Amino acid sequence: MASRELLRIDPDKRSIIERHLSQVPVRLGELARELGVSAIKVSSMRTGVSGQVAREGDEYIIRVNRNEARERQRFTIAHELAHYLLHRNLIDTSSEGITDTVLYRSGAPEQVEFEANRLAADIVMPSALVDDMLKSEYQGIVTEATIENLAARFGVSKAAMELRLERMARA
Repeated sequence: MASRELLRIDPDKRSIIERHLSQVPVRLGELARELGVSAIKVSSMRTGVSGQVAREGDEYIIRVNRNEARERQRFTIAHELAHYLLHRNLIDTSSEGITDTVLYRSGAPEQVEFEANRLAADIVMPSALVDDMLKSEYQGIVTEATIENLAARFGVSKAAMELRLERMARA
């Protein structure tokens, strides 16, 4: 089940996203480039900052903190990509774009961050793929080992996968 954020995206961009959601793990760099992000850069960022999306001239650049775990970087890329898709007006009106702390807070209204998190989860852990794997490989049984295995396959943290599974169970 797609989030309302995914359904808000322009149909052409949504088509690009959906084409990429069949790969495990989702190839975020390819996806970002096809959507119009010029580069994803792994950068030295101050402690407590996970990522940033900003406009530089006519290009949009995503930066992720090199000091964070690979799984965290993947979710951050998806989160910043979500800002790019949903909140471009905020990026364009700020000289620094949107910079997110480790709690995915940018100083923007809480709703903006919730939207980016939901879309990021849709991108990095497509619910249809998670559900298919859960049913076909784990008989729908969620254990600690199931969470760990799914998290490893999707390239996300155990905490992110656990939240995804909980949300899917409630839907």
